[in-house]
Amino acid sequence: MNRSELVAALSERAEVTRKDADAVLAAFAEVVGEVVAKGDEKVTIPGFLTFERTHRAARTARNPQTGDPIQIPAGFSAKVSAGSKLKEAAKGK
Repeated sequence: MNRSELVAALSERAEVTRKDADAVLAAFAEVVGEVVAKGDEKVTIPGFLTFERTHRAARTARNPQTGDPIQIPAGFSAKVSAGSKLKEAAKGK
């Protein structure tokens, strides 16, 4: 399902216009992005998803072409965890 299909499904299910559903989806993505960028808290939709920022330590890797070691600096990444209801849906229950 792509974004336009998701917007169509949301608008149909919530009985709102596609424009309103698209605005809500865009606002949701913006808010989650801002909270994750700050990194001081996580966004949780109980039973569905959790979004949070995680720290990645500096490490040494290898250049696959030459085999030389290279340093990868520390940084941050986003972590998305599935909740219990989403996991059950994925199992087909």
